[in-house]
Amino acid sequence: MTEPSDYTPPGVWKWNKESGGKFASINRPIAGPTHEKDLPVGQHPLQLYSLATPNGVKVTVMLEELLALGHSGAEYDAWLIRIGEGEQFGSGFVGANPNSKIPTLVDHSSSEPIRIFESGAILLYLAEKFGEFLPADPAKRAECLSWLFWQMGSAPYLGGGFGHFYAYAPVKIEYAIDRYTMEVKRQLDVLDRHLAENQYMAGDEYTIADMAIWPWYGAVVLARIYEDSATFLEAHKYTNVVRWAGEIGERKAVQRGRMVNRTFGEPEEQLHERHDGSDFETNTQDKLETAD
Repeated sequence: MTEPSDYTPPGVWKWNKESGGKFASINRPIAGPTHEKDLPVGQHPLQLYSLATPNGVKVTVMLEELLALGHSGAEYDAWLIRIGEGEQFGSGFVGANPNSKIPTLVDHSSSEPIRIFESGAILLYLAEKFGEFLPADPAKRAECLSWLFWQMGSAPYLGGGFGHFYAYAPVKIEYAIDRYTMEVKRQLDVLDRHLAENQYMAGDEYTIADMAIWPWYGAVVLARIYEDSATFLEAHKYTNVVRWAGEIGERKAVQRGRMVNRTFGEPEEQLHERHDGSDFETNTQDKLETAD
């Protein structure tokens, strides 16, 4: 390891400079809104405010899977929240999610709107509301929820830890990258050992646990996130995770969900906002006409 820096933390930390890195302009040590802006509300009871980060993809995949099963009540409006521009700090968004993070869901199907924030909570809410993707058997339900909460506790090490210091930090810090790389590889090994004996995270049944884990760890092994991290992590060695990620990625609902609120990547993979199922076909036709 290279020589450590001579930085010594002050007795009391003060916010007197930007943190640096890709998201420096929106990082701050205080909560609450920065400006007044109401949230738009579309025609469907379910209103989603999001961006196609891994946490956002979890929810759009779930909604598309519910629609694929014929649950018309899962129709939704997906509004784009540009977190790089600070739209998550508008008064309406903060009212729906005091933590100012995407995704946020508001259910208008009852007399009083219900707000649900944190992606795991949204998945669980939708699973219980529609009676899908959450096993009824007590043992399988416990397994599903254990893996769902495993993801919620583990992903910060992958995203805010490894992803930040490997891909986004303004300087490469050897200690930080080593520390989080070690943990991410351990997590991938946890998944790989489990998936060696199970088709899905909760056994032979596709559940919200898979929908929570796939956008993060599937993206790693499929080389869709954090620059060259798949090579850096030797992701191909986690063969059971690769198998699982590939199988889930072939699902049509997953492919649609991955497109919603997406503003990056290939143009044909982007659907900035979704207000009806026909938006996918319209989006594809628009891209073809643009290419012509």
